[in-house]
Amino acid sequence: MSTETTQTKILDGRATAASIKADLARRVETLKAHGITPGLGTVLVGEDPASQSYVAGKHRDCEQVGIHSIQVQLPESITEDELLAQLKRLNDDDACTGYIVQLPLPKHLDTQRILEAIAPEKDADGLHPMNLGRLVANVNEPVTSPLPCTPKGCIDLLEHYGIDLAGKHVVVVGRGVTIGRPIGLLLTRRAVNATVTLCHTGTRSLKEHLAAADVVVAAAGVKHMIDPADLAPGVVVLDVGVTREVDPETGKAQIYGDVAPGIEQVASWYSPNPGGVGPMTRVELLQNVVLSAEQQLS
Repeated sequence: MSTETTQTKILDGRATAASIKADLARRVETLKAHGITPGLGTVLVGEDPASQSYVAGKHRDCEQVGIHSIQVQLPESITEDELLAQLKRLNDDDACTGYIVQLPLPKHLDTQRILEAIAPEKDADGLHPMNLGRLVANVNEPVTSPLPCTPKGCIDLLEHYGIDLAGKHVVVVGRGVTIGRPIGLLLTRRAVNATVTLCHTGTRSLKEHLAAADVVVAAAGVKHMIDPADLAPGVVVLDVGVTREVDPETGKAQIYGDVAPGIEQVASWYSPNPGGVGPMTRVELLQNVVLSAEQQLS
């Protein structure tokens, strides 16, 4: 790691996602020329405003690249058996190439049971136990089954800006199933070849690990938990964690990342939050749907 400070550059997720969407639109046109129209389904239970906003954004993305949208809106009072019946319908629907169940679910529903009911080949989030197992076993190269969206989005964002991860020491903060655990698997594949340290609430001397990092992936979901003063000059930082706080004056939710202000004084590259990895997560969802549809061509 260089000890000289450099001008911080932004890892712009919105611009990168737009570039990927342009490529996806071309791939979708090719699929349609072969009589195949990719379809993304979303299952939304209840009326949580944040979840509604996310789902609406995903369907706007679909429209931009020519993917068919299938929206399933269900009441918060739905029973588990009723929800499972809806998932079976999507599993059997040829027009649905892949789908997601928007989280969080109401507390009376068994989230793990619901997620495991998704057909693995239609798992647009890439988080079904079978797909994660294929990632662990490294039997998915070349990629033929869905990969976890946010971890894949992190790597694609870095690659878009020409940041080579081979041999780099990547410190991941957070061990959640959506980011922390799977990104370590992706980063240590031979195609990427990074060395990963996974930190969590049981980690001793987090500051020592952060100081030794070439790249930091902050994915704990704790507002401003990482102080830029603890990072080495020239570090690359992906701020992935999200904390929402409601402004008492406006009533609107404000999004905060895991990295405290001042990162631009230390990092060589960093992803803002919002506007960094978030747009990449959404575009990776589309990537998984298109990839699944392309399997029909082989």
